[in-house]
Amino acid sequence: MATPVRIAAMVSAHSHAFQRDLRGVGERSDDDFWGWRGAMYALADALDPDGMYEVALRNYAAMRAAGYGTVGEFHYVHHNPDGTPYDEPNAMALAVARAARDAGLRIVLLPAAYARGGRPRFRDADVDTFLARVDALPEPHGVAAHSARAVPESWLREIAEYSEAKGIVRHVHASEQPRELEECQAEHGCSPIELLHRTGFLGPRASVVHGIHVSVRDIALLAETGTTVVSCPTTEGNLGDGFPPALAYRDAGVPLAIGTDENLVLDPFEEVRELETLARRERRTRHALLAHHGDLWAAVAQAGAASLGIGDPGTIEVDREHPRLAGVGDEDLPRALATCAGADVVLSPFTD
Repeated sequence: MATPVRIAAMVSAHSHAFQRDLRGVGERSDDDFWGWRGAMYALADALDPDGMYEVALRNYAAMRAAGYGTVGEFHYVHHNPDGTPYDEPNAMALAVARAARDAGLRIVLLPAAYARGGRPRFRDADVDTFLARVDALPEPHGVAAHSARAVPESWLREIAEYSEAKGIVRHVHASEQPRELEECQAEHGCSPIELLHRTGFLGPRASVVHGIHVSVRDIALLAETGTTVVSCPTTEGNLGDGFPPALAYRDAGVPLAIGTDENLVLDPFEEVRELETLARRERRTRHALLAHHGDLWAAVAQAGAASLGIGDPGTIEVDREHPRLAGVGDEDLPRALATCAGADVVLSPFTD
């Protein structure tokens, strides 16, 4: 007989819902991240608002069933495939938001600025046009810059200033790939994290997604500014990105949240376990994130909530008598959630 117990609902602080349909397809390109990106672009180009709603609804329903309660949707498929705006400029973002509501998942939209590269439908002519569209979105929402390679330095400054003026969170991809660091060094003479610091983008309202290839100086800047790092363990493994220096972040006091990113795997217990396992391998120690926090599940959920500017991640019910948890004492339940549970232990998903 099931024995329910309430725990925090998990927060995916970084999602690209449409990439759920890359399962299997994305593995046709087995060279590197840049080859995989071509398959992702083809998928993005095929979507219209109805298609975006449909894939997001499927994705979000599966997320909620697995134990997620809130998603931060890092959204950059804005316009028609040729780059012209829809009659409703936020048609694609509104489709995503409606899908989350219909799936029973809380969403914080994170519309992402794109000035160069990518696909025409990702891009805006100028930052003012982009921010005007953000202004028109329903709450809750934050704002994002896709990356240092996709937006110029001036856009980073203006997006950071906008975030501060509006009191909303801001997110950015950074330090995911070595080539990204090389290009940033060539253009700006510094690392992506140093560029974000220089432009005022880092700070308590800021989250850096991935943060894998970072220097000691980068980590210090993230810690000093109170910036959150959003790790996406299963995606970063799938793409061959590497993994973040979680113990160095722990030692510096940098908060760590998780994201589902590609959404190939929708199991928050697996994401948290992978984060812990990678941290243990980092220094070949068992005294890693779980030992530091005691309740790693709750710590990651709360960091995700803070990353999205929400106070409470809400709760879900899990089954204490599920084979993954049966026999675990109350004192050890938080340890088991982070090391041996899975999405199949969820009895009752998040209800807002």
